[in-house]
Amino acid sequence: MKKILLLLATPALLFFSSCGGSKTEESAPIPGMMVVDLKINGNALSIMVPDSSKGKMEMVEQSWGATEIKVGPDFQISIEEGDGDVALVKSDVTGNEVFKLQRYITDEPTLLFWEEKNADLPSARFHFYTIIKAGASNYVIKDIESGEAYNEKAVQTMIDAAKTLKAKEAVKAEA
Repeated sequence: MKKILLLLATPALLFFSSCGGSKTEESAPIPGMMVVDLKINGNALSIMVPDSSKGKMEMVEQSWGATEIKVGPDFQISIEEGDGDVALVKSDVTGNEVFKLQRYITDEPTLLFWEEKNADLPSARFHFYTIIKAGASNYVIKDIESGEAYNEKAVQTMIDAAKTLKAKEAVKAEA
């Protein structure tokens, strides 16, 4: 009797556990973040940015093709379509005589995250530059150098957001 009950219960358990509509990692919300839709060169994209608890979001399309997204003083990124050049940026960072490279936190083929210091300033500054493929295009995402001195945690949040850039599927028109 127990074997029959077990045989009947196993498929039922498998059925109900698969129908639970569990969220995948992609669809699961990230606490403190919200999804923002944007267009760059006609390409529909989405990206996660800090929610309104971190400040008012501002999104500005620049004349040179970049879209800048700012949420408070600690989240300021620029997104621009293009292949980018991590090696060139690394060369510029390494050769900067004003802001001396302290260390690379991440040095990968598509991501640079570094700490730099100027002797006249009280603390170090952190920056990032990354290339993300979304759909058929590449996008360069970096922090906006606006005079703000981002700390390591703020830049890590910007990098985490950059990694969520996704192309949105085109909506097909009804015939």
